[in-house]
Amino acid sequence: MAGAVLAFAIVASVAQAGKKDPEFATSASDPILRGRIATLAPGIDPEEADRVATIAYTTGRDLKKEWRVVWPPGLQNFLVNTGQRKGGLCFQWAERLLLRLSEQKWETLEFHWAESFETTASEHNVIVVTAKGQSFSRGIILDNWRYGGRLIWGLVTEDPHYQWHENKRQFNRVLSRRVAPAPSPTAFASPNAPAPNGQTTDEH
Repeated sequence: MAGAVLAFAIVASVAQAGKKDPEFATSASDPILRGRIATLAPGIDPEEADRVATIAYTTGRDLKKEWRVVWPPGLQNFLVNTGQRKGGLCFQWAERLLLRLSEQKWETLEFHWAESFETTASEHNVIVVTAKGQSFSRGIILDNWRYGGRLIWGLVTEDPHYQWHENKRQFNRVLSRRVAPAPSPTAFASPNAPAPNGQTTDEH
């Protein structure tokens, strides 16, 4: 029995040794993050990789100001849960990032909702970026919550603090709340409808 426990401990130790803390994005144009996204798979558009890095970075900075984020994250969570802040829970960071990303058109990249320790007090949610059609497990996490608006990123499988799982249902649920753009007031106008100056649009 003792041997089995020791063997398990060794395996766990080796697995942990292969992990590393996510890295901080240094700017909206961080060349390391942009390059890492671009090399997720052949054929990724470098311009799309640039946009993902920029949006993820600026979203964290914007929300930090909007939600008046304090350190550490647990304190921000307390302030949100007691009504003293309007946002700052981990899922809120992920939701806002996903919604901003969804405003753009993507041909070579796609996004995923990721969660760890789900249904527990330690649950955490982030957005993961992969190449189009690529396995979730090969993606890169984009996390603005862990350091209060400072974007960190890293491979899904290398995060030593969380075990990430994809939740497609939550991904679709968040996107279903997008506000559709209002139709143009003239988009379906009749050719004989009154023009803004009182004239009709009928030229016959």
